[in-house]
Amino acid sequence: MEGKEEDVREGATKFPERQPLGTAAQGGGDKDYMEPPPAPLFEPGELTSWSFYRAGIAEFMATFLFLYITVLTVMGVVQAPTKCSTVGIQGIAWAFGGMIFALVYCTAGISGGHINPAVTFGLLLARKLSLTRALFYMIMQCLGAICGAGVVKGLENSSRYELLGGGANSVAHGYTKGDGLGAEIMGTFVLVYTVFSATDAKRSARDSHVPILAPLPIGFAVFLVHLATIPITGTGINPARSLGAAIIYNKSHAWNDHWIFWVGPFIGAALAALYHQVVIRAIPFKSK
Repeated sequence: MEGKEEDVREGATKFPERQPLGTAAQGGGDKDYMEPPPAPLFEPGELTSWSFYRAGIAEFMATFLFLYITVLTVMGVVQAPTKCSTVGIQGIAWAFGGMIFALVYCTAGISGGHINPAVTFGLLLARKLSLTRALFYMIMQCLGAICGAGVVKGLENSSRYELLGGGANSVAHGYTKGDGLGAEIMGTFVLVYTVFSATDAKRSARDSHVPILAPLPIGFAVFLVHLATIPITGTGINPARSLGAAIIYNKSHAWNDHWIFWVGPFIGAALAALYHQVVIRAIPFKSK
């Protein structure tokens, strides 16, 4: 016991808490974490790096799997005569949140685990990645979503697939386009704000378990947003998810409100990036 107590005392002396918790953390003093420098706007050297393309492939595969599981879940609920005989809205929310949790965990070390153009856009505004990489990620995410939704259609016959709506997003009856836009903005804000908070360098420095658990709050945020907004828009908060389902389904009502599922998430992501940079990190929101 004496040896263990000595180890504890030595450890406490050797690794002091230099970044206090709470409001004291806003003050000066030495940092016990490394803040990555802002990413350049253009980084041509990335185009010759295998890790760049490897990350894009990871984003493609993750979004492909995401659409495959989630759209199948949505269609399984829609086809039932009553929601009680299926997993229901709660099950749909768990499918989306659970897949994000699993896929972020799998791809975070390769691409950062974005799986969503809105998340990529928010991180771009916060200078977490270059414009080159952001555009490549968005393209690969959209391609993965289209392929994932396409595989779902391949499992269903055409008439059945069209009858069940293909998992496409649209504003529900009884709600206006403004309601749908607001729901998408707020839902994406919650998601991207959670992404910034879960991956913050300060939290990683103070709590060694945070990097391991980062996918959990992100997935849980997706789950909660779906619970709240499925009755309004079917919940987009991910332009690639909405685009993939709309392209494969390709019916007029899937395109009528489609702009909402791009404009809303991008506005929500921008607001989350602004809030994180100016309020949470208390630094000026600059372009350079």
